[in-house]
Amino acid sequence: MLHVDMDAFYAAASLIDRPELVGKPVVIGGGMRSVVLSATYEARAYGIRSGIPMARARRLCPQAEIVRPDYDRYSAISSAVMAVFREVTHLVEPVSMEEAFLDVSAARRRLGGPAQIGQWIRDTIADEQQITCSVGGAPTKVVAKMASRAAKPDGMLMVPPHKVVDFLHPLPVSALWGVGQSTEAALHRLGLRTVADIAHLPMATLTRAMGHNGAVQLRDLAWGRDAGRVTPVRTERSVGSSETFHQDVDDPAVLRRQLLRLSDRSATRMRHSGLLARTVVLTVRFSDFTTITRSRTMRESTDVTRDIFATATALYAALGLQRARIRLLGVRLEGLTEAEHTPVQGRLDEPEHGWRDAERAMDRAAQRFGSGIVRPASLVVRDEARRDVEGRAPRTERAPGDSARRWGAAAWSPRGGSTEVSGVR
Repeated sequence: MLHVDMDAFYAAASLIDRPELVGKPVVIGGGMRSVVLSATYEARAYGIRSGIPMARARRLCPQAEIVRPDYDRYSAISSAVMAVFREVTHLVEPVSMEEAFLDVSAARRRLGGPAQIGQWIRDTIADEQQITCSVGGAPTKVVAKMASRAAKPDGMLMVPPHKVVDFLHPLPVSALWGVGQSTEAALHRLGLRTVADIAHLPMATLTRAMGHNGAVQLRDLAWGRDAGRVTPVRTERSVGSSETFHQDVDDPAVLRRQLLRLSDRSATRMRHSGLLARTVVLTVRFSDFTTITRSRTMRESTDVTRDIFATATALYAALGLQRARIRLLGVRLEGLTEAEHTPVQGRLDEPEHGWRDAERAMDRAAQRFGSGIVRPASLVVRDEARRDVEGRAPRTERAPGDSARRWGAAAWSPRGGSTEVSGVR
């Protein structure tokens, strides 16, 4: 088994076009009221971790550079990385956008031993995607994952069967898969500090403290026993995006535009991943932190921004909010299926080359010239408006007409119910 994990994936991907920031503390996240998505290893040295508030990250490292996330780029790189894995074996189990398990037993005759395969994967990803990854190899999934963690960053560790116990037993109990803070504290109260301590504790004592199932699981982990197989199924259950506003917002036009941005971002990720969704979930968080969610299942699965946006706005309109102050909006897509295995019925009112073709043309333009080169027209907003709402200086914008003339781009605007496609090739 191999476990391959990208190193500080979101941060590394964000810095591909920012070489001047390499080697510096960098935090990936939104405004000061959002949370950290990722951080470079230099920033982690200051105690910055994924999930902590951005304001706290600022206090921990005032000199850190803040870079806004680019979800389109992350999705494209993730798809390319998974394609590299599938060149090695069809037995690939994605765990997230940035990591996967691979069963390479059938590939050994063709590609060599696990170490050779692991090195080829590392070299290929570094050459093609300009990011690094760490690889762990072991007889079982759980030990392979622990090995890749021990190899970080940008390393590789192979643990052969006769070395599993030697590798595991000196590790702290927190290194075991699934041992969080509360379980770690319970084990420490028993005087258990290392994996070896768990392995050699009488089973009756461990059972009294952790319960039968917990004790059996811990004992198996402590000896490297794991019956789990690599299952080549898509583990993504949903795709989504959310935005915490720099200031609470009650302007319907701004909220509508934000719903479009979130719908477009989520739909783009779906298309990069070869997925369709059937259900749209809307999340609204108010200024008092009260949060509500609403969902609606569409007539058929889709990856089209226009369809997702229409459903999201209908969900929002159904709430009947009158100038309520909104802190966060989120759009999540569920009921995912593989696009290549899901028939999509055409519409009588849609021309032969409709929105799906237009958005794929937009994807191709973005892939060739960079994300943001073409987008829904109403997302090209005034600098001041975007800065006021989102708390950041915007990227340099091109006028929609300029983009269309240069690249044959597609643009559409939901305002007033009118739509327009221009220059689609």
